[in-house]
Amino acid sequence: MAAAAETVPQLLELTGRLDLVLLDLVLADGSTPTENMRRLNRLDVPVLAFTSGDRPAAVREAARAGAIGMIRKSERPAAIVAAIRQALRREVVATSDWAAALDDDAAFVSAHLSPREAEVLALYASGETAERVGAQLFITGETVFDHIKRIRAKYAAVDRPARSKVDLYKRAVEDGILADAGDDHAAAD
Repeated sequence: MAAAAETVPQLLELTGRLDLVLLDLVLADGSTPTENMRRLNRLDVPVLAFTSGDRPAAVREAARAGAIGMIRKSERPAAIVAAIRQALRREVVATSDWAAALDDDAAFVSAHLSPREAEVLALYASGETAERVGAQLFITGETVFDHIKRIRAKYAAVDRPARSKVDLYKRAVEDGILADAGDDHAAAD
């Protein structure tokens, strides 16, 4: 099935059955790549960033949130089709623009959080309990804690320890997984 929409919510209203999403990183509704990826990650389909390439920060944000790669809107149609086929095979679409944007983000490159880990981190670090995160993601609280252990280990391995829930929140903000809610945010383990 093929579908097109001006926003991700409109797309999801049209259909929940997709094989791939070609996502423009700048949509008219003002949504961020992180917000859109969070919605799309629930579908468990590859998401390919489709962009003019003039906003490397948006490309990094989409990558952090789980996009499988990017392709420029200005590419030849044959290159776009090849990128789509590669993404459908769940292979990273590593264009030179994609690599350059990620190369400027050493923390993302070195932490290597999976899309599911980023999703768990976003919910847990924003104040949800493991049980509530599990309920939202249809996994057990124990599985949430397994993800949190791996996330903490990955951050520790790149000298960015996250021993507490507050530390996890800070890492999520630093990596663009969560928006900064200000200095009044407090979370407890």
